[in-house]
Amino acid sequence: MDKTLVYLVTGGCGFIGEHIVELLCKQDYISEVRVFDSMASEEVKKFATASTCVTVMKGDIRDYALLLFAMRGVHLVIHTAGIVDIMDLVPFRDMEAVNVAGTENVLKACCALSIPFLVYTSSIAAVGPNTRREPMLRGTEDTKYTGEVELPYGKTKAMAEKLVLEANGKELSNGGKLATCIIRPNTVYGEKYQRLKDLYTTVKAKGGLLNYIVREDTERNLIYGTLHGCMCLQPGICS
Repeated sequence: MDKTLVYLVTGGCGFIGEHIVELLCKQDYISEVRVFDSMASEEVKKFATASTCVTVMKGDIRDYALLLFAMRGVHLVIHTAGIVDIMDLVPFRDMEAVNVAGTENVLKACCALSIPFLVYTSSIAAVGPNTRREPMLRGTEDTKYTGEVELPYGKTKAMAEKLVLEANGKELSNGGKLATCIIRPNTVYGEKYQRLKDLYTTVKAKGGLLNYIVREDTERNLIYGTLHGCMCLQPGICS
C-alpha cells in the first residue's frame, strides 16, 4: 500500500490517545497523524518519524466548524476525546455536551467529508453497573445487558455508543458507507497515567492502606498502556 493515509486522533494528547499516536507513527502505510485535542501538547510530535509526520491541532469537539477543518483529507478517525468522570464530579450536562454531542459532531463530519472509517473508544462503564445488577462475566460484544446504566459517566458513554452504532452503514456525501467500530477498554493503566499516580499518593498517605473492596472471585481484564491487539489500524484489515 502506498504511504498516503492520514489518520486523525481526537484526544490524542490524553493517556490512551498519546499511546495510539505513538503506535500509528510506526505503521508504514500512514503519512500523517493528526492530533485534535483541547489540551494540545507539542510533546506528541516526538513520535514523528522520517516518513510519518505528526500535526497537532488545538480544538474542542464541540466546535463543529473547527473539527470539520481538522478532519479534511483524513482517511480514518480514532475518537478518544471525552470527559472521564468515575467519581461523579462533573455536571452531567457538561459531560453530555462533550461525550455525546461531541461524538455526534465527529460522526457528522465523517459523513460530510466522506471519511469511511471511525473507531470509537468507549468504556466498560457503558454497560454497568446497572439497575438490574447484571453480572459482567466474560462478556463479549454480543452480550446483552438490559438494566439501565446508573453512573452519569457511563450513561454518556452508552448514549455515544448508540450514536456510533446507528451511524454504521450510514451514507457518506460521496455515496460510500461509513464503517464504525467501538472498543470498550477496561482499567487501562501504565506509565504517565495520572489517576494511578494519584492513587499511589493517597495510599502512601494512609500508610499503605487502600479503601477499595471487591468480591474475592472478581475478575478484571486489565489493559496495559495501549490498545495493542484489539484495534484494527489499517482499513479493511484486521489482525
